Amino acid sequence: MYPITYLTDCVGGNARARLSTRIGALFGQSPTIIALDDPDPESFAALTLLDCLRSTESLGEPGHPTITLLNLAPRDGHWPNGVPFCFFRYGEHLVASTFNPRALGLVRRELGITEVFVTDIAEVLEALDFDPVESERIITTQFRSLWYLPLLAKWVTDGRPVPSTPTPIPVTPDEGPLVTVIDNFGNCKLDRAPDELKLAGIPRYPHLTAVPRDEPGLIPGSSDVAELVVRGGSAADYFGLRQGDRLDDRRAEELADRVGRSNDRT
Repeated sequence: MYPITYLTDCVGGNARARLSTRIGALFGQSPTIIALDDPDPESFAALTLLDCLRSTESLGEPGHPTITLLNLAPRDGHWPNGVPFCFFRYGEHLVASTFNPRALGLVRRELGITEVFVTDIAEVLEALDFDPVESERIITTQFRSLWYLPLLAKWVTDGRPVPSTPTPIPVTPDEGPLVTVIDNFGNCKLDRAPDELKLAGIPRYPHLTAVPRDEPGLIPGSSDVAELVVRGGSAADYFGLRQGDRLDDRRAEELADRVGRSNDRT
């Protein structure tokens, strides 16, 4: 059996129940379901997917293959009939996902996964001799992340010949550093390495304990992307940041000004 993680914006109790049951019926075990219900779910998904794959590294032994599912349609309205689903592997680990350039952007940049294998639902079901009546149900449903995506993951895992088209992951515009995740400590996980950031007045440190107490700093995070922290406090509260906030030049100046005012008081 494979450890399965499902990142999805279908987060209600009913949705979790049906996803868990269907995946359990296919794989013999239910997944860990992670809700993509943040203000900017695409950026949260991007870092979480990267963290999931990076967490399979440095095991000290071969380990076990994992499966990560990602269901999050792009917020651009480009796909009137529904965004297609794709898959790729990172070593032995499988990812099956909606084709969402923003959600896939960090694995493209940080892991060098520049293309994925995009599928057409009708083509796949026909090629694998799926029952025609059941195929029509899956093709026309709006719940494709329930009916099709788990099947895609199962068939790829089983080594079945799934028709697909190698497709580059588009490079999305860089509009400045982004707060992708705010953890339970108030640390703000960003979307690039500390040495790529220029936040005046906020020094870089090698790890959290090197940051002076009650002061802000930039440190390497769980996937070597930056975390904006305040040792002993919440960086989100200190700077007034929310998940999805972008640290463009204006916001960076506000952060530097906040640090300056805090230093003046001390």
